[in-house]
Amino acid sequence: MSNSTMMMEFLLMGFSDEWELRVLHAISFSLMYLMTVIGNVLIITVTTIDKRLHTPMYFFLRNLAILDACYISVTVPHSCVNSLLDRITISKTGCITQVFLVVFFVFMELMLLTIMAQDRYVAICHPLHYPVIMNHQVCVQMTLASMLSGLIYSGFHTGNTFRLPFCQSNVVHQFFCDIPSLLRLSCSDTFSNEVLILASGMGIGGGCFIFIIRSYIYIFSTVLKFPRGAERAKAFSTCVPHILVVSIFLSSGFYVYLKPTVISATIQDMVLSVFYSIVPPLLNPITYSLRNDQIKHSLWKIMKRIFYLGNL
Repeated sequence: MSNSTMMMEFLLMGFSDEWELRVLHAISFSLMYLMTVIGNVLIITVTTIDKRLHTPMYFFLRNLAILDACYISVTVPHSCVNSLLDRITISKTGCITQVFLVVFFVFMELMLLTIMAQDRYVAICHPLHYPVIMNHQVCVQMTLASMLSGLIYSGFHTGNTFRLPFCQSNVVHQFFCDIPSLLRLSCSDTFSNEVLILASGMGIGGGCFIFIIRSYIYIFSTVLKFPRGAERAKAFSTCVPHILVVSIFLSSGFYVYLKPTVISATIQDMVLSVFYSIVPPLLNPITYSLRNDQIKHSLWKIMKRIFYLGNL
């Protein structure tokens, strides 16, 4: 037990020990990272510069883009460097930081997706009351409340995890530090930790998912009343990808975090973790923003302006 308290670093697992596969992993992760960062930076830039996009919907899209760019930056660059340098160590401080930020960004991602579903519900189902219900002050308050709640939630679970002694091993069966993998390394009883994760995961995650589905059910029921045509098709083509991204995000996260720690970690857990840590930040710019006609039009105008100034 005395040795467990002196553990100052952890060893992260890679997807393979073969050099060629490590390079493939680094290249594929790097490409996804670059695509994610570029897509989200474009959204942040467009929604900030174009004053016509200073509306509640684009306010949340801009915050989601900032969140996604930060979220993927917590795990992917470190994993790519480790793969190329064949370095698998991470300090205890670095591990604590990763756990705190991952939990915080997952919480914030879920909160923003829920708020955005509510925003679309009010806009489509109660358009006359939309400016009153979703005014700028309310949008800022909801975002700040989500951030504060996320900091408290993340701080609690991070502290509750690292109060445990780790003496089983220091090998984390994941490409980044996460709570389920760390609980498997503890030599003390982790039942209370698992119960708290299960209760908070089902309560917050399940509650948000039900709220999102409820919002989209009302949206679909309203859209079906539209006459057949472009507006109905546009609404369905927008909402369905949103639901798919949320489903992938929550189902993969639930599987990894709610899986009992007595079950050994597998490569499947590492693959599934990609679907809640990398795929949502990669797909969100496409499903929520870059398919949006207003954003595409604003982006095209900005690019033409830059091209024009560059030729002066």
